[in-house]
Amino acid sequence: MPPRATDARRAAVLGKPIAHSLSPVLHRAAYDELGLGDWSYDRFETDEAGLPGFFERLGPEWAGLSLTMPLKRAVIPLLDEISETAASVDAVNTVVLTEDGRRIGDNTDIPGMVAALREHGIEQVDSAAVLGAGATASSALAALARICTGEVVAYVRSEARAAEMRHWGERLDVEVRTADWAQAAEALRAPLVIATTPAGTTDALAAAVPERPATLFDVLYDPWPTGLAARWSMFGGAVVSGLDLLVHQAVLQVEQMTGRSPAPLEAMRHAGEKALAAR
Repeated sequence: MPPRATDARRAAVLGKPIAHSLSPVLHRAAYDELGLGDWSYDRFETDEAGLPGFFERLGPEWAGLSLTMPLKRAVIPLLDEISETAASVDAVNTVVLTEDGRRIGDNTDIPGMVAALREHGIEQVDSAAVLGAGATASSALAALARICTGEVVAYVRSEARAAEMRHWGERLDVEVRTADWAQAAEALRAPLVIATTPAGTTDALAAAVPERPATLFDVLYDPWPTGLAARWSMFGGAVVSGLDLLVHQAVLQVEQMTGRSPAPLEAMRHAGEKALAAR
C-alpha cells in the first residue's frame, strides 16, 4: 500500500554525524514545490545502537526515512522487505513506511548515480575506474553494472580492500580488476572515473590530470570543488558532482515517500546549491 500523500506526514534523515546533511534542505524544497505544506522533514543523530529504539517510537504519521552512515546495513534486520537494488549491495538508504505499517527498504544511491551520469550525457562506457573502496564504491560498481560494458579497475590501498572490491564485482556481475593506490594516476585516463574517497584523498592526483580528460564523477560536495575536480574542469573534462548524486537520489526518495511524481529536480538542486553557498 503506498504512503498517503495528502495527510500531514513526517520524514527525516538519520545517521551519525548528521548535522552536515543537506537532505532536509532538498526534501523541504520538494514539499514546498509540491504543495505539501503540512509535511515536515527533520534530521536525527542516531547510531546503530539507537536505531531499533527510534523505529519503535515511529507513529502512523511517519512516511519515510533517509539513512546515511553508519546505518545503511544496520537497518536491514528492522525491515519487512528490501528491494533487489538494496539487496545487491546490502545497503538501504531509503525506508518507506506504508499506511498498513510495513517498512520497505530501497537504495536510491545506485539509480541516482546512473541518473546523474545520464544528465551529463553518459549513457554507456566501455571501461571505467573507481578510486577507493567501501560502501560508496560498491554502489558505484552497482551503477557501473548498468552502464559499463567492459572492465572496471578499482584503485585501493590494501589487499583486504582489493579482495572486497573483487567480491562485489563477482556479486554484481562486473568485471573488476584491482590495482594499488600508488598507481591511481593511471585511473585518470579512463573514459569514466568515479572518485569515492574522503575529502582530501585525491588532491595529490590533481597534477596528473591528462590534457584531454573524459568524465570525472566525484561523490563529494562539501567542500566543492575538490582539487581533482577543479583541475579536471580546467582541462575541459566533464565533471559530475556529489551534489548531482545527492539531488538525484533525493528525487527518488521524495517520489517514494510522497507518492508524487515527478519530484521537482531543479527546485531541489537550486535549494542545495543555495545552502552550500551559504556555508
